[in-house]
Amino acid sequence: MTKGFRSFAAAATIAVSSLAVAPAMAGPAEMDLLSGYVGNWKGNGVMVGGQQPEPFRCRMQVQKGNQAKVNFAGRCTLVNFNLSVSGTIAFNDKSRRYEAAMSSNAGFSGVAAGRISGDTITFDLAEKQIDKGGNDMRIGSKVSLVADTINIDFEIEFNNSGNVLTAKVPFQR
Repeated sequence: MTKGFRSFAAAATIAVSSLAVAPAMAGPAEMDLLSGYVGNWKGNGVMVGGQQPEPFRCRMQVQKGNQAKVNFAGRCTLVNFNLSVSGTIAFNDKSRRYEAAMSSNAGFSGVAAGRISGDTITFDLAEKQIDKGGNDMRIGSKVSLVADTINIDFEIEFNNSGNVLTAKVPFQR
């Protein structure tokens, strides 16, 4: 597996991790909004910025969890590598926001707060990581839950070279 794909896996993990959580006591409106995403999702994307564009496929299952939570489990297939992530999304009444927590088979985990605008929830995450070669990199992701879609955009910048990898994955049922 190339350095770019490992980094891509890290970014994908963080992106999907933007979807997981703390204590929740969501009211009916907050739970209704989350419940609208329960189901099976598929998406295709292309990683650009490497030597050549690399297509990949993702699947994600969102299920009603305990209390006022929604659980998710996803998998993206990259050249010779499968990235698996799982986590939870909930509404935290105390902080009045959605929160997402996750973990992955790539060793990454994270928590992100969601912004609400109408019927859209957006999770933004910016992380600094070190790749397996010991090099610094910046990983950014944006996950949007809007209408009947889930969109994930992410970017990896390798600080030592300035190279940037990006990918967008629109999920549909």
